[in-house]
Amino acid sequence: MLAVHTSAAQPNRRRFLTVGGLALGGLSLSSLCAARAASPALETGKSVIFLFQQGGPSQFETFDPKPDEPVEIRTVGGVIKTALPGVVFGETMEQLAARADKFTVVRSFATGNGGHNIQPLVGPDTQSANIGSLYSSVVGATHPVTATPTNAVVFPQAVCKDVAKGQGRGDFAQTGAVGAAYAPFIPGEGGQLQKDLRLNLAPDRFKDRRALLSGFDDLREGVEGDSQLRDFDRGQRQACEVLVSGAVASALDLSREDPKVLAKYDTAKYAAKHNWEKSARGKRGYYTGHAKSVGKALLLARRLCEAGCGFVTVHTGYEGVWDMHADGNNLNVKDGMEAVGRAFDHAVAAFIDDLEARGLSDKILLVATGEMGRTPRLNKTGGRDHWAKLAPLLLYGGGAARGKVIGRSTRDGGEPASDPVGAPNLISTILHTTFDMGQVRLKPALSAISRLGEPNPIPGALGG
Repeated sequence: MLAVHTSAAQPNRRRFLTVGGLALGGLSLSSLCAARAASPALETGKSVIFLFQQGGPSQFETFDPKPDEPVEIRTVGGVIKTALPGVVFGETMEQLAARADKFTVVRSFATGNGGHNIQPLVGPDTQSANIGSLYSSVVGATHPVTATPTNAVVFPQAVCKDVAKGQGRGDFAQTGAVGAAYAPFIPGEGGQLQKDLRLNLAPDRFKDRRALLSGFDDLREGVEGDSQLRDFDRGQRQACEVLVSGAVASALDLSREDPKVLAKYDTAKYAAKHNWEKSARGKRGYYTGHAKSVGKALLLARRLCEAGCGFVTVHTGYEGVWDMHADGNNLNVKDGMEAVGRAFDHAVAAFIDDLEARGLSDKILLVATGEMGRTPRLNKTGGRDHWAKLAPLLLYGGGAARGKVIGRSTRDGGEPASDPVGAPNLISTILHTTFDMGQVRLKPALSAISRLGEPNPIPGALGG
């Protein structure tokens, strides 16, 4: 791994080669930088943040309450009026309710999936690749100016040191047929890559990055006969640019954020002192980890987008904190929504306020959903079980409609009562947000991406 020091000695051949070979998840940084886009004209300049609610969030207790149904179906807890006349949300969605005129919820969305996995982010509808990897396969693995990876996954440990290590029930780094060069960048607090990107250098050593790059050129000219340096290509040179520019390290460093903004994103106050230890997930620290990290993870995602990352997956759901069976492993619906719902509500509300204030609401699309929804009927212990036929979906920014409720569910909240919206429609919506799909269709090499964009985007979700 990279070992650049503060010695005054001239950079030597071995050190420069080490820089070029810096690895991201098994790939060298230089090979990642070499995976460039074919045509920037395909892009719209918009980014996507996919907040994945692993476990299966309940439609009843979030954005499609049923307060008047029989007790075995009825929304657990109260409901709250929103900024939209006649529209109510579950009681833990209090801050989002006040901002309901800023985003869209879809009440007829069904994943068609009732098991624990990472669909619709990765699955058959995405050709077994992370949607972010599909995005990167079109635009290139790194941004052409900042050299920031264009596809990233943010776990809790990327923003918090004192939480359980996050992981999902599924492989977020899957790339399918597009190839490993487009695997997501996965920052982790204390990880070697993150340390390497900071370079461990005094600030005054890199004030003139042109001098460093000139040193690379001088070194190359002096040892042209060296076979190792003969292949010091554009990708390796750009790898040096990544390290010298510091764009990635800067984006990852939340201490550079305005303290007032950082405080607004902080969701640590929602972590319960008792850690919800009456459940196995609580004992593992999963609810606490989610509560402490979800706000800062969204802030980090915004910073990555500003640095040039086009698709960021935010996953603070561990192995399924939105799973609420009311069994030994999971909380019941009432406690579960207190454990995860309020932190989610605060984090997304802070994100909306931040983007509105920064003038970024049209530049970044936030998608929030899980792999499934929850059953209409409560089980005998006060939980809701897996349900494939309906799930909550929130869309904000990136040209998405504002203040809209799309579709409706049946009286028992179990199925769409209007035209159903599925995972292919959501994926198409994301692709139409990030790409000029008309231009994509003209590129034979992008035929697979073109096919994923062929289903209609969610009706009424864009351009509102």
